[in-house]
Amino acid sequence: MGLNRQELISWYLINKRDLPWRKTKNPYKIWLSEIILQQTRVQQGLPYYWKFIAAYPTIQALALANEDEVLNLWQGLGYYSRARNMLMTARVINEQYDGCFPTNYNDLLKLKGIGEYTAAAIASFSFKEPVAVVDGNVYRVLSRLFDIDTPIDSGTGKKAFRFLADEVLDKVNPDTFNQAIMEFGALHCTPQKPDCNNCVLNGTCLSRVNGTISQRPVKKKKNPSKQRFFVYKVFLEDDKTTIQKREGKDIWQGLYEFPLEEFDDAKKQMDYIQSCKGKTLYCSSEITHILSHQRIKTFFIYLKSEKKKEGLKQGVLSVPINELHCYPVSVLTENFLKKTKSLTFFPFDQNVT
Repeated sequence: MGLNRQELISWYLINKRDLPWRKTKNPYKIWLSEIILQQTRVQQGLPYYWKFIAAYPTIQALALANEDEVLNLWQGLGYYSRARNMLMTARVINEQYDGCFPTNYNDLLKLKGIGEYTAAAIASFSFKEPVAVVDGNVYRVLSRLFDIDTPIDSGTGKKAFRFLADEVLDKVNPDTFNQAIMEFGALHCTPQKPDCNNCVLNGTCLSRVNGTISQRPVKKKKNPSKQRFFVYKVFLEDDKTTIQKREGKDIWQGLYEFPLEEFDDAKKQMDYIQSCKGKTLYCSSEITHILSHQRIKTFFIYLKSEKKKEGLKQGVLSVPINELHCYPVSVLTENFLKKTKSLTFFPFDQNVT
């Protein structure tokens, strides 16, 4: 039993998707695509790839951008630390590496935001270094092919799968092989209902023999999501409102939002909303925003302009309502703004007066 490299590569050459980053050896474009596609489906990430290439055709151009511009272009993709790290790395490469990417895996790993997977992707795709990529698709293919029950998100599992991936790697054609095994996992050896009867590797797949396809890969039990309770205060003063930039090591760092009150539980959240009764022009319905490990229950309340003193606090900006789109915000805030269309228009039933 094992992995037939040539069968896999042949399958890939016939079935691969036509993606722009597969038509280049340019490490900047490959790096950009890999950063965008982390935690993101190809269909969603592709328009962002083209937007970034149009705005910043070279790493030098990206290095000269300011953070707000980059975050605004990134808006909607989530996991904004990716964008901040990307900008930081672009500046480092431009200033310390004369605008040229390191050409090997170990040196690529030294750059901010480039982990083992991304370093392997750049090193193999751009420079044909024989180092294996290991993403979710590769974990799935290998765990089924070799019927491995070690959790892929455990320390032991990560080491074991990296060793195995390096063992099965085509050392002569690492770029094509890496693309092939990832594409095979994405299109054929899928999480649900893989087409095992028409699989080019089914003759050597141990999970198929043992009847464990649906049980692979194995993951540890997830921790319960953290519950958070937000109330955003939307201050209205003629055609302006106030926003502030999120600081500190938390979600949405560097993005803008309305002044925020956060509470430990739902009761304290509702008590606060009730305490604003008489001052509130409007209160939204409850909005639940789900992140990978967090559930955020949120209300947006519109407050009268007597609260404009909030705009004097450090870090709080007074901005025209029709310029809010110029500031990068979270998907939670973006969706709220899309639904309201204008802060002077109340789109929901007013439930706090």
